[in-house]
Formats: sequence, C-alpha cells, structure tokens
Amino acid sequence: MKRIVLILMMAVLSLSAATETELQRAYAKEIAFLKAQKEMLQQRLSQVKKEDAARVSSAKKEIASLQNDVLVKTQTSDRLGEQLFRSQQNAENISDDTALLESVALQGQSSLAPYGIKLAIDKNDYPATLNQLFAETLKLGRNLSSVNVTEGSFYLKDGTEQKGKLVKVGNIATYGVAEGASGVLVPAGGDKLKLWDAPASAATATALAAGQMPASLEIFVYENVSKEVEDKADKGVMDVIESGGIIGWVIVVMGLFALLLVVLRGFFLSGAASKTLPVAKETLVELQSKGVEATLNFLKSRKGAAARVMKATVRNLDRDREHVEDIVAEAIMHESERLDRYGSAIMVVAAVAPLLGLLGTVTGMIATFDIITEFGTGDPKLLSGGISIALVTTELGLIVAIPLLLLGNMLNGWAERIKDGMEQSALHLINEYNKQK
Repeated sequence: MKRIVLILMMAVLSLSAATETELQRAYAKEIAFLKAQKEMLQQRLSQVKKEDAARVSSAKKEIASLQNDVLVKTQTSDRLGEQLFRSQQNAENISDDTALLESVALQGQSSLAPYGIKLAIDKNDYPATLNQLFAETLKLGRNLSSVNVTEGSFYLKDGTEQKGKLVKVGNIATYGVAEGASGVLVPAGGDKLKLWDAPASAATATALAAGQMPASLEIFVYENVSKEVEDKADKGVMDVIESGGIIGWVIVVMGLFALLLVVLRGFFLSGAASKTLPVAKETLVELQSKGVEATLNFLKSRKGAAARVMKATVRNLDRDREHVEDIVAEAIMHESERLDRYGSAIMVVAAVAPLLGLLGTVTGMIATFDIITEFGTGDPKLLSGGISIALVTTELGLIVAIPLLLLGNMLNGWAERIKDGMEQSALHLINEYNKQK
C-alpha cells in the first residue's frame, strides 16, 4: 500500500515537473511574442508621432498663411471702408453745399425783388447765379449808399402837402426841401413822408440838396416807409400816473396821504422839541427858587409832553430815587404814544407802496400776455398799455416808498431824541433837587 502511494506521489511529482516546464516554455513564448508586439507598437507609435508632427507643422504653416491672408484682407476692408466713409462725407458735403448755394440764391432773389431786380437761378450752374447775385447786390449797395435828389412831395406839420425836392440817403433816410419848409422827413404811412419836428435838420437838408456835406448830420433813420412814425407827445405828471391805471392812482393817493402825515408829525415833533429844553430850565429855576408847590403851580400853566413829564417828576421828588426814576420812565412811556403819532401809518404806506407797484407790474404783464395770445406780437402799440402799467406802477411805488422810508426813520429818530432829552432833563432835575437837601 505504501509502495503504491509512493509510486503515485512520484508520478504526480513527475507530471507536475513536466507541466511546469511546459508552462514556462509557453510563458516564454508569450513574453517573446508580447515583446515583439511592443517593439512593433512602439515603432508604429513613433512613426505616427512623426507623421502627426509633420501634419501639425504643415497645419500651423497653413494657419499662419491663412492668418496673413485674413490680416491683409482686413486691412484692405478697413481701407475700403474709410474710402467709402470719405466718399459719403464728400457726397453729404456736396449735398449741403448745394443746398446752401440754393438757399443763398433764393434769399438773394427774395431780397432783391422789392427793388425790382429779378435774379434768374440756374440749378445747373450756381457759380454763374452767385456772380450775378453779387454783381446786382454790389450795384444796389452803391445806389443805396449814395445821396439822390428827386422831385416829389411831402406833408407839412399842419397836414398840407408840399411839393419840393426829396433828398434820399439810400433807403434809410429822406430830407425834404421846399420853399419855406425844409428838414428831415419821416414815414407818414401809405409810402408817404412828413416833415419831422427837428428845426436843426433844415440846414442839413439844404446842404445835401446842394451837393454839400454838412459838418454835422441831423438824420432820422427809418426801417420802411409803410409804417407811420407818430409825433412824440410830451407826457406830464398826470399822463404818467394815468398810464399806470387805477393802481397808479392808488399809490399816488396813498403817497399824498402819507406826505400829509409826515408834515403833521413834523410840526408836532418840532413843537415838542422846541419846548423840552426851555420847560426843563424854567422848571429847575422855579424849583430852586420857590420850591415844589410853586413849581407844580407853574407847570400847570404849561402844555406839552415835556411839561407833563416835569410835573410828574416834581410831584414825586420826595420819594426814593429808584421810585422817582420809574415814575419818570412811566411818564415818558405815556408820552411816547403822542410822540409816535402817525409814525406807524407812514411806515405802513412806505412798505405797501412797492408791493402795490409789484401788483401793478404783475397786472400789466398779464394784460400784455393776454394781448400777445390774442393778437400776437406784430404791432408793438397793442402791448404799450400793459407795459405802461407794469413799469409805471413800479416806478410810482418806489417814488413813494423811498422818501417815506427816509422821512419816517428820520422822524422816528427825532422822536427818540426828544424822549431822551426829556429823560435827561428829568434826571438832571432830580439830581439838582437832591443836592439842595
């Protein structure tokens, strides 16, 4: 049994040894095959890398060439774009210049038409049109800048028509020379002229008619002959106030009323100021010579603010000084109402007058804008009413307010000085009385 087992084990060992040898051979063959495959793959990979490197290098060269082509074409495109933009600008400039030339030609045609000059516009030859325009304009300018003497007629100041010589200075001024009437002429409406109220212009008209140039030129320049120039009317004070409307009259009435108050207060303060110092001296003399009772009897016969303050002072001389000073201050305070009479009313009018002027300004501007809305701005005469109210009321308000402010403050200062004088006189009286004790 043991022998059988031993034989079997030897057989197994021999078989395993044989198998291991065959496996090693098989593995060796496989490894050799794999190494051959690896070397072949490495060669193939190396070849592929070379081919890819060649392709990449070729592609890069091609890309660089294409980039150069693109850059060249981009530069060409930009250059062509700039040329196109300049061409468009030139076209626009030509169009604008053409429109400008056409506008100048049309404007010249309309400007020359009133003088009887017809300008033919050739749209295909604007330089020729402009040459004609400049030539006609230069010729017209020479005619308008010269002095021409013609026969004609003009109206005198009394409205009668007078025949004589018309000395035209271009188309901006005209002089009339006739027997017994000469001078500068102004438009009278309807392409007519009338003699203007300027006696000094007669010598100028005569000299120009004789072909001479005077030393000084009395001239009236007008825009056109169709619009009449009205004679300037001299405005009085009442006319100025009337042009301000009802607000102007209100300001004037208030100003006159305040002026009356100023006069009344001035007279009142003048009387009070003139009595303060004499009454104080007389009271001191009576007090020093005759005593308190006699002084009170003396002051009863006197009238005025100073006398009343002195009376209150003398009546309380025997009291403590502080008490007497309080009584003096109270007495002066009672007199302040009389001394300040009309002062507040004057200052109120001085403050209200410019406000009324501002109200008139607003009212006048509203009226002016209403007229502009309805009739437009073609005729300035329609706007004169509202403008007069706007300006005149402001002027009247300031004329009333400025003097009243000055006079009112002066009168207030005068009243304060009178009060200070009464206070000083009363204190002086107290001091002198205390010295006698």
